[in-house]
Amino acid sequence: MNPTLLAAEAVGNPAANIAIFGAFVAVTMVVVIRASRRNATASEFFTAGGGFSGPQNGVAIAGDYLSAASFLGIAGAIAVYGYDGFLYSIGFLVAWLVALLLVAELLRNTGKFTMADVLSFRLKERPVRTAAALSTLTVSLFYLLAQMAGAGGLVALLLNISNRAGQSVVIAVVGLLMIVYVLVGGMKGTTWVQIIKAVLLITGAAFMTVLVLAKFGFNLSEILGAAQNAVSDSTSTTVAARDVLAPGAQYGGSDTARLNFVSLAIALVLGTAGLPHVLMRFYTVPTAKEARRSVVWAIALIGAFYLFTLVLGYGAAAIVGPDKILASAGGQNSAAPLLAFELGGVVLLGVISAVAFATILAVVAGLTITASASFAHDIYASVIKRGAASGADQVRVSRITAVVIGVLAIGLGILANGQNIAFLVALAFAVAAAANLPTIVYSLFWRRFNTAGALASMYGGLISTIVLIVFSPAVSGAKTSMIPSADFDWFPLSNPGIVSIPLGFVLGIVGTLLSSDRGDPARNAEMEVRSLTGVGVEKAVTH
Repeated sequence: MNPTLLAAEAVGNPAANIAIFGAFVAVTMVVVIRASRRNATASEFFTAGGGFSGPQNGVAIAGDYLSAASFLGIAGAIAVYGYDGFLYSIGFLVAWLVALLLVAELLRNTGKFTMADVLSFRLKERPVRTAAALSTLTVSLFYLLAQMAGAGGLVALLLNISNRAGQSVVIAVVGLLMIVYVLVGGMKGTTWVQIIKAVLLITGAAFMTVLVLAKFGFNLSEILGAAQNAVSDSTSTTVAARDVLAPGAQYGGSDTARLNFVSLAIALVLGTAGLPHVLMRFYTVPTAKEARRSVVWAIALIGAFYLFTLVLGYGAAAIVGPDKILASAGGQNSAAPLLAFELGGVVLLGVISAVAFATILAVVAGLTITASASFAHDIYASVIKRGAASGADQVRVSRITAVVIGVLAIGLGILANGQNIAFLVALAFAVAAAANLPTIVYSLFWRRFNTAGALASMYGGLISTIVLIVFSPAVSGAKTSMIPSADFDWFPLSNPGIVSIPLGFVLGIVGTLLSSDRGDPARNAEMEVRSLTGVGVEKAVTH
């Protein structure tokens, strides 16, 4: 069957997809409104008053982390590239070990609402908070762009809307819903949306995995063999030449390609521990012990989900075929929806499409609350008002900021619709790893670290990452670039992690050693005791 006809048949009843998604929005809106009854204080609005348990927060973290890129992108990458696509899953999962071992408990012990609380504890508050807020806003914005543009690409397949105007309307609807969730529910409402979404996503992926396994007699080897046969039978000579059971289909063939994979892997593994919207989740639990439990639960759920993507990706290659996937409106991202249609018809496709939309909606809500909280707490309250802003003022400014960020995300998401979404996600991870992680690690573990080192690390990591990405093949010089007609890619790698992340760590050391500032020894000692034991954390949270 013609791939285009298959896609049209798959979305033959877009009203069913809209109805299922509408039901999800209605249910979650009720939950958000109920959760918003106690949202008066800054603590309740930004971190839900630390009232979630470890398991609840772990499920919410999984909901925050498993974005549309995880569900649609990884399944599609495995369907088309096989082994190399699964390496994304491995990188994303291993990253949580870094978060667990390095930052989860220590951040919970030293912070209040945002990452900047930790960094400014023993450093000069105003310049450090400004730099941390700028980094947070940058990471959040690029992550938002990826999700918003992903909504436009997804609707092209699921609702059979091929024109940009129609896709732009969908992006606007997602953005408006995101604004409402944040304005009404704050962190508490957003967390419950993420919990519901995580349960739906993992359950849906598990159900599809069972269906795929059942189709092949619960024999994984049969699935892998069928996937390789489908790839070998492809009408595309490029696809047919791939060995999807061995490494190298996507990142082989040249030293540059292999180096590009190493660079991407470094960004993925180290970036998670610096993602602001993930770090902020550690403050929604009452104790450091619950923060550890959160990450353990998140690792278990995320690990199970990525195992499902292995079966779904190879299953899509075997059942749908790479030619139909690549020819569809959503390209690689259509692998999971097309597989759902093959397994369960319009009904299962409708459920999976609703889950995919819910995934985008929950992630953008989490990103928006993080970005707005960072501006209100770090820039407005601490830098502009010099600590004189009340909790009510911070909440008000955060809500205004959420509207501004939402409108900006809608506009930029419409402009980025159809562009390289992977580039935007990779940029967010690279910025987080280069600008945030070095400063967090040094602040927690190096007494000599000072404000000059923090500013050099954050600004150096932020600027170097963006500059190298702009002048990389991800933006120009290739058919898959954001600007394929231009050619200014003097940096050969699509992801700058292998350069910018070590540079961020080195600049932190150089800036510290070149400065005579040795900080306050008593404050440094208090930071160390608090981060390791939690003594004094309640005072920090309530002052």
